[in-house]
Amino acid sequence: MYARSTYEVETVLAAGAGDRGAVDELVRSHLRLVYNIVGRAMNGHPDVDDVVQETMARVVTGVSGLRDPRSFRSWLVAIALNQVREWRRATTAATTNTAALDEALGLADASADFAGLTVTRLGLSGQRKETVEASRWLDADDREVLALWWLEAAKELTRAELAAGLDLKERHAAVRVQRVKRRLESARAVVRALSARPLCVGLAYVADGWTGTPSPLWRKRLSRHVRECRTCADRLSDLVPADRLLAGLGLVAVPAGFAVGLLEMARTAAVPALKGGLLAMGPAMGPLKGKVAAGAAGSSLAAKPVVIAAVSTALIAGGAVIVQNLQPEPPPRGQAAPVIATSVSASSPRPLRKPTPKPTPKPTPTPTRSRPAGLYGRTVDTVDQAPPKARRPAPLPRRAAGTLAIGGKHGYSRYGGAPQMTHRGDYITITGKGYVEVRWGILYRSRIGDFRAATWTGLKGRLFHVASGGGRRMDDEQAPGVTWMGAPETGFVRLPSGQQQMWQNEFYYLDGQVTIHNNESGTDVDLNVAPRTWSEVWRDISTGLDPARGIVRYGLTRDTGDDRAPVPQYVTRARPANPATVPQRSRVSL
Repeated sequence: MYARSTYEVETVLAAGAGDRGAVDELVRSHLRLVYNIVGRAMNGHPDVDDVVQETMARVVTGVSGLRDPRSFRSWLVAIALNQVREWRRATTAATTNTAALDEALGLADASADFAGLTVTRLGLSGQRKETVEASRWLDADDREVLALWWLEAAKELTRAELAAGLDLKERHAAVRVQRVKRRLESARAVVRALSARPLCVGLAYVADGWTGTPSPLWRKRLSRHVRECRTCADRLSDLVPADRLLAGLGLVAVPAGFAVGLLEMARTAAVPALKGGLLAMGPAMGPLKGKVAAGAAGSSLAAKPVVIAAVSTALIAGGAVIVQNLQPEPPPRGQAAPVIATSVSASSPRPLRKPTPKPTPKPTPTPTRSRPAGLYGRTVDTVDQAPPKARRPAPLPRRAAGTLAIGGKHGYSRYGGAPQMTHRGDYITITGKGYVEVRWGILYRSRIGDFRAATWTGLKGRLFHVASGGGRRMDDEQAPGVTWMGAPETGFVRLPSGQQQMWQNEFYYLDGQVTIHNNESGTDVDLNVAPRTWSEVWRDISTGLDPARGIVRYGLTRDTGDDRAPVPQYVTRARPANPATVPQRSRVSL
């Protein structure tokens, strides 16, 4: 599970104190999570966008009253589900027949619900697609539980956060989850049986009169036949447990049109609301214990412009453009998770100058063509080509080194005792001056899915990417058709668009302090981090070829010896709430 780092706690505290940038970070980091919870719980109802917007509005206006900042994610989940329940009570007040209401609103088309959206946007096929389609057969209460359990299986939520969202103790939440899992498995069996060709004659007889719209009532009727029919039961022998299928899935991206609409509305109506500062956004909430205080956010109509402004500010200030590359699921183990590739320019827009009368123009200084003050490092946000395997590395400049101290949340390697990050949420903080090695391990035979790069956050000082070694890039062959990124029988890990291919050993030079995070998601990743001397780095990258030992290429020198040396990808001086969302940055301001 993703461990809540001190960075998220600091971000929540700053947001509660009125830091606009911290509010932006919280909204930007959690918008997609809220969209997936609400979308799945409401089965893609047209009101999803409104409920998401209302949820984020309450988060923005209520964060100052959050008693325990470590419970922010639990509090957020509780708000989202409470808003879903409020919406359901409002809609069922007009009609008690939810199915009839959905049909009247045009939701009978299965491709229009959130399950169809998930299948389309994540490019799902095989048993993952069947599992998503099975979610249509659950009732509203079960879909709430499924929305949270799905995210727990995908390592986006912890069990404590799931329980908080359901307003239950963890042991009671576990019982609810098990019940929903059983119903989901019975629904998967129905989906498999109905899609089989030729269709079972007995199943066709039982389904006589069914309109084709999934419902809990018809799930019970059809699953009874599937359990008792040998023909149907034989078709279920290869079903993989749902939690294993969901573990490699990512989140459905927030629709581009929704984000664009937020930006447009912010320009016209919401921006003025921010002029008074964060504390003027709405009434402050009282002490909270992981639940939503009734009426704390005030009127929904008054609150919506606030979150619109916050979201738009986050998107504009970050300069991030989200692109989703959909990959089909190769049997038997898929790589269906979305890949998020972002690019951010660190240069700030120039402020607009007020028009002035026409006095005598004053001479202006000639602009310099030298390197912009306060910036160092050259662009690295492009994919570099592998050098010839027999090309020896260029000389490695020698930088002054002292001592390095390592701390954080991590374990230790069995071989050599180096600090090792093996789980999502592990992090290592490095302080001092000297060379650092990051050794990559892609455990593709354990688990393959969405790949999220390691990120560097909270940089104080300077950090350079000085060399790549280990005798191989991770995409080099270690056997015919097999690389350090995958094999034909397991599939291959795909990197986000624009990310450089990792080498087995990546070397960096630090003068200051920085934290590196393991953000593994679907793909199982191990990272060893250890101080190194200049001699050790040079020995690694200059070792001669020895295929028997897996050394198939010389290393690569990246260091120029001055401020033109590249910085790592995914590095920022900020301390984001979720390090997995750090965008690429090719330059780092002092």
